[in-house]
Amino acid sequence: MQRWRGLEDLPGNWGRCVVTIGVFDGVHRGHQELIRRTVEVARERGLPSVVLTFDPHPSEVLRPGSHPAQLTTLRRKAELIEELGVDVLCVLPFTLELSRLTAHEFVHEILVDRLHAAVVLVGENFTFGAKAAGDIELLRQLGRRFGYVAYGAELQGASVRGGSAAGELLQGEITYSSTYVRSCIDAGDVAAAAAALGRWHRVEGIVVRGDGRGRELGYPTANLSTHAYAAVPADGVYSCWFHCVSQPGQPLAAAVSVGTNPTFSGRERSVEAFVLGVTEDFYGQHVALDFVSRLRDMVRFDSLPELVRQIDVDVEQTREALGVD
Repeated sequence: MQRWRGLEDLPGNWGRCVVTIGVFDGVHRGHQELIRRTVEVARERGLPSVVLTFDPHPSEVLRPGSHPAQLTTLRRKAELIEELGVDVLCVLPFTLELSRLTAHEFVHEILVDRLHAAVVLVGENFTFGAKAAGDIELLRQLGRRFGYVAYGAELQGASVRGGSAAGELLQGEITYSSTYVRSCIDAGDVAAAAAALGRWHRVEGIVVRGDGRGRELGYPTANLSTHAYAAVPADGVYSCWFHCVSQPGQPLAAAVSVGTNPTFSGRERSVEAFVLGVTEDFYGQHVALDFVSRLRDMVRFDSLPELVRQIDVDVEQTREALGVD
């Protein structure tokens, strides 16, 4: 897959293509279906498939400080999109100048003059242009003028039954969306998030030195420094798969604590992973955690022996959840 940063990377001999457009944060099941359909149409027509996305998130540019929790880093998003068979990922820097383009200007300058779109596929709720004035109907109208065909894909969803944090909040029919996935993660319902994503939710970070309490208790942890906007699950203890991104290999089982360490009167929220059966400290390495299941809430213990006994239980439950010895 080719990766372009802006349209300056566009080859001089670029012909027509099939394009889908969106932020695609999380690359959830709905995004996946839209991108797969884009790839299928492109192959049917013998044209390259292009995913046009934006960085940073438009909300941060239009309303500074309002950046939603980020489900996928840009690098991870690119990996997931590449797995779907896309030919080109074009990351368009989202600026105030870009945000001020009218819907007509966006279509003419980007989709027609630069990308030479033959087909444009978007979600049926897609909006574009200054103040989100453009919709799928306008996209179709402009297509008839400029010589491309536009399709609005039906939004993907599923039935939600009660019994989980997300289910209690959103019972009935739900539509897969980045907002829905964020609500699941914010509630600590990583199982519901995984169902919408089609894979486990991942949090990445660099391992930094902590206060060393885990080692003193016999459970040394890798402490992650995460991105400011990372979608970190609600406070609690989770079973996770631990990946060393800087040294790719088999994932490792980990019991992960998210929260402020109330037993030690902590104030700063942290993400700490006890990697089962490993003595390496991972300091300075880029790692990732795939959140598989929530084991319990974060609670305060009255004594260190009581805390250690609970960690013993957490580790055993992690082994069971991940199916490891």
